[in-house]
Amino acid sequence: MYEERPSPLVPGAVLWRSDGPGAMVLPDGCMDLLWTGGRLLVAGPDTGPHPAGEIPGEAPGGTFWGLRLAPGTAPALLGVPAHELRDRRVDLAGLWPGAEVRRLAERTGAYADPRDGLEELARTRAAAGGPTPDPVAFAVRAGVRRGRSVAAIAREVGLGERQLHRRSLDAFGYGPRTLGRILRLQRALALLRLGTPQAEVAYAVGYADQAHLGREVRALTGRTPGAHGPGAGGPGAGQAPGCSSPEAGANSETPDPSGSSTTA
Repeated sequence: MYEERPSPLVPGAVLWRSDGPGAMVLPDGCMDLLWTGGRLLVAGPDTGPHPAGEIPGEAPGGTFWGLRLAPGTAPALLGVPAHELRDRRVDLAGLWPGAEVRRLAERTGAYADPRDGLEELARTRAAAGGPTPDPVAFAVRAGVRRGRSVAAIAREVGLGERQLHRRSLDAFGYGPRTLGRILRLQRALALLRLGTPQAEVAYAVGYADQAHLGREVRALTGRTPGAHGPGAGGPGAGQAPGCSSPEAGANSETPDPSGSSTTA
């Protein structure tokens, strides 16, 4: 079972709950705050499929409550560059003082719906006057969604391409080219789940041809485009634990809110 709703308190964020195993989390550029079994965790940005519920120290198939944060917004909230959490699920106590995290975990679990506790945690943290999301991150995200080249985006924000790459690693966990691939994948998956023919999907989202669509979908999800058709779910069906779209039905990109560092 999966359910979600937009957060009224955290711009661009989505509150979700998932019960049971079976889904695969797919890359979407997001990061999540999670609560399960009395623990607060963070799901970093994914570059490939990740089994839903595969959390260190937790048995698969449990209940997860989550706050999915829009791409580029989590690092300011967490105080950690996104690339340090890429393809990882970690205890929040590994990022913040343990005593504070234990107090926050107890407070979150005291809510009838722990998602409300996660939302309040994020809202309070943001209101405390800490760092704000990097404005360059929003420019990068808007640029890659419009199909702008990295060079063009760098000129628009007044940075060199290497500087832009470093800022993107901090904000998203990977560079602008990879972010563009992942956001384009999400648009493609949304159309595939509607039953749109693959050739039309490739044209609509900017792949060179249907073969290019197939290569990208397999590279980022581990499955063929046909495996993501209507039988896999429909738009708005929700997402699984982690920060990405599950195989068992996903919505499209999160709305705009308003390892190594060599990933492109």
